[in-house]
Amino acid sequence: MADPLNIRLVEARAFERPVRLRLPFRFGAATLREARQIFLRVRIEDAAGRSTYGMAAELMVPKWFDKSPELSNGDNENQLRRSLTLALDSLQGAGLGSAFALHAVVETEHHKRAASERLNGLVASFGLALADRAIIDAVCRMEGISVAQAVQANRFGIDISTAPDLTGFDLSMFLSSLQPSSHIAARHTVGLVDAIATGDIAEEDRLNDGLPESLEQAIDAYGLTFFKVKVSGDPVADIDRLCRVAGLIDSKVPDYSVTLDGNEQFSSAEAVADLLMRIKAAPRLARFAASILFVEQPIARAHAFEKPVSALAAFKPVEIDESDATMDAFITARGLGYDGISSKSCKGFYRSLLNRARVAKWTAEDGRAYFMSGEDLTTQAGLAVQQDLALAALIGMTHIERNGHHYVDGMAGAPLAEQAAFAAGHSDLYRLHDGRARLAIKGGRIAIASVIGAVGLGSSVEPDWGAMEPSPVAPKA
Repeated sequence: MADPLNIRLVEARAFERPVRLRLPFRFGAATLREARQIFLRVRIEDAAGRSTYGMAAELMVPKWFDKSPELSNGDNENQLRRSLTLALDSLQGAGLGSAFALHAVVETEHHKRAASERLNGLVASFGLALADRAIIDAVCRMEGISVAQAVQANRFGIDISTAPDLTGFDLSMFLSSLQPSSHIAARHTVGLVDAIATGDIAEEDRLNDGLPESLEQAIDAYGLTFFKVKVSGDPVADIDRLCRVAGLIDSKVPDYSVTLDGNEQFSSAEAVADLLMRIKAAPRLARFAASILFVEQPIARAHAFEKPVSALAAFKPVEIDESDATMDAFITARGLGYDGISSKSCKGFYRSLLNRARVAKWTAEDGRAYFMSGEDLTTQAGLAVQQDLALAALIGMTHIERNGHHYVDGMAGAPLAEQAAFAAGHSDLYRLHDGRARLAIKGGRIAIASVIGAVGLGSSVEPDWGAMEPSPVAPKA
């Protein structure tokens, strides 16, 4: 196997675009109606002086990375901008090395610098993850290969330096064995304020924009078989709502799977166990309960690692999401009885790959089914969703939460010419309707062959950089 490509980061520019949701998205205690999407364009050089560009994008979702009630949405966005500034500053000072070596040499110090400015681990992860993805994209473009090919041949130089617990594991063999599928099932989010039946929506509140507005309409439009249902932590309200959700899905979908997302709304494992026991005891939830795959981060991150959750895991497997703020979080979670961890591009491309290696290693060692799941933070159609889909497929996800296409009207905010370019370049992934590029979900599945096969990290098309606003991110000149 050839040595990984050594490069340096020489330039970075960030841009932003406002995104307004068509439907309010309530997760946990927050309700999202608008946010800003940040785009990053970097230039790298190799030792021979060759130069190329790479790109990445992510929605700056308020009240997820840092849920402190005293912070405004604008404060949350500034935290994420600052994280990116710190990451770019460190990476531009890291010199020459493989893409992963640059990441590894700055990761610990980046988190320390962020912490010194009262930026938590998830916020710190955001900036480094975005910068890493842009560099990964650039390396692939310089070599003229897809991200799957680059990972299989380990052209990024990924090693166990940031995950020494993988000592003895054949990481190169593992990476070379990864074979992304050309399709992935969409797991539809049912938010806490979403309409279940179409009749729940008052006539004066209907958008009538040609897209599904209720769970009922979404099932009919997309042929869904996987669902992610939010729960609030109020057991009486949750059971009432779950009965309504289950009644609808039972009546429309012959065979389905469900995940429950607590979004940190429970104070303890006992509170979660109480809800699960109520679900198990409710006759109207019999099919629904049997279809639950796992429970996602029910306990608030401040308390999630205080006590073991082994008794809770006896009901259903439990995974961490918001508690996955550092590279060793999954190790801590494993020791407390958690079986799974989420993959999100905003937490780190390399983190997902190395956590997937841990799943393989630990499952073989313990004879226990550790797992990863693909989750969404309202990734937007275009560059962001494609990069996340490429990562999810690479680590073997067969289904993934997708919600950006539901809460946002396709590539809302992007020029129509940009939308048409993405729809043409990735015609399996998108459909055009009234000039808008929207995910084409058929039979509950998303076709991603063009994403997997694209030179770069998931996209053969560039966004319209001239149609964006410069971001107040200030990397080192």
